[in-house]
Amino acid sequence: MKKKYYIFELGTNSFLLNFILIIIFAGLLFLSYLINPNILSPNIDIAMFIIYLFGYFLLHELLHSIGYVINGASFNKIVYGIKLEKGVFYCLCKQNISKKNISYSSIYPLFFIGILTYIIGIIFNFPLLVILSAFNISGSVADIFTFLFIRKLKDDIEFTEMDNPLYFAIYADYDVSKVKHTCLNFIKSSEDVKREDFKKITISKPSYIILGIAVVYMIIMKLL
Repeated sequence: MKKKYYIFELGTNSFLLNFILIIIFAGLLFLSYLINPNILSPNIDIAMFIIYLFGYFLLHELLHSIGYVINGASFNKIVYGIKLEKGVFYCLCKQNISKKNISYSSIYPLFFIGILTYIIGIIFNFPLLVILSAFNISGSVADIFTFLFIRKLKDDIEFTEMDNPLYFAIYADYDVSKVKHTCLNFIKSSEDVKREDFKKITISKPSYIILGIAVVYMIIMKLL
């Protein structure tokens, strides 16, 4: 069978994915409380927490890109972006990469600033780190489902991302849409995929508005 691109969409709006996200987050907070009832009381105001959380999301995407490059991708083919109107921070690797590459890269943020930092926060009684790690672990649900799907595929498949941050494609010589996938929507198969070159960092216009509102809110909170 001739190789084709099988395009999938991350089901970020699916009820199941969001339900699992909430369960994981609530479960981690409950576990943290059982270990140390005081661990969920960080001495920090809401405005500063938003800044830390924003930075943590950016670090999440940076770790994806580090994983891509370490495992063989070209840094020139990696782009970053923010679409807050869709609740999306993204890092896209717009070239074909191996199954090994995407397998590692997809879980770098989950491990390094999720599981690992959560354990460190619990051990050293660092409430802010525990809460940020819980946000990151639960927010990595789409990465987890992508990883689990990729692991089911043959070793010679290739992975690529395109212009839409919610889409990815699998380049294979068999119909990968028939492989069981959870919280992923199969879109179509194609002989080629659209991967335009655009600037390294892209921030949508609505994101500027949302960021502006957030800054004004934080200033007001500081003045009150």
